[in-house]
Amino acid sequence: MAPSWGARRTLCAVGLLALLAGCGGSKKESVEAPTERPKEASAPAPRDNRPVIVAFGDSLTAGFGAEPGNSYPDFLQKDLDAAGVKWRVVNMGVSGDTTTDGVNRLNEVLAERPRVVIVEFGGNDGLRGLPIETTRTNLEETVSTVEKSGAKVVLAGMTLPPNYGPEYIRSFEEIYRDLDAHHRVVRIPFLLDGVATKPELMQRDKLHPTAEGNAIVAQTVLRYLRPLLN
Repeated sequence: MAPSWGARRTLCAVGLLALLAGCGGSKKESVEAPTERPKEASAPAPRDNRPVIVAFGDSLTAGFGAEPGNSYPDFLQKDLDAAGVKWRVVNMGVSGDTTTDGVNRLNEVLAERPRVVIVEFGGNDGLRGLPIETTRTNLEETVSTVEKSGAKVVLAGMTLPPNYGPEYIRSFEEIYRDLDAHHRVVRIPFLLDGVATKPELMQRDKLHPTAEGNAIVAQTVLRYLRPLLN
């Protein structure tokens, strides 16, 4: 006579317990995770010991409107590399910055421990019609602070469109000449020399150079910069 359903269920339960006891034993077996081989530490990147040139300014330095890699500091680095001059250019241009913004960023510039700082500010002050004395005071502080750090200053001179009036433009341009007279700076009379008057080298806004224009600006800067790199 076949066992009843209840009996069969009891026998199955007993058999299952016996099977588990036989497989597991009285002690739990520990399963160790496979050990991973230690990863070899990657070699640190070689330290760049080249002396630093900081290009410090507004949109003209940042390369506004040009494709990445086509700002004047980018071309300046390429020109230095091509000439075998082992200096490193750090682009610290911020579009829209005024001379006041430049003063506020001086600590960031000096943190790079530059040997040379190319100061390019004032254009946005002039285009906004800010007081001449404000621009003068800020540029004076910028130049003085950089010089006190031991770095040399290359000062990029600027001008304004004719519609700003001869008196304002004359006072604006005098800021750069006065700083040149009172400090040990190298002054570029006009950063966009040979570029600003050629429409094919300027963007549609007529304020910012194209990539080709920035390449010429870099050559202008290098001409004034080179004596400081010896």
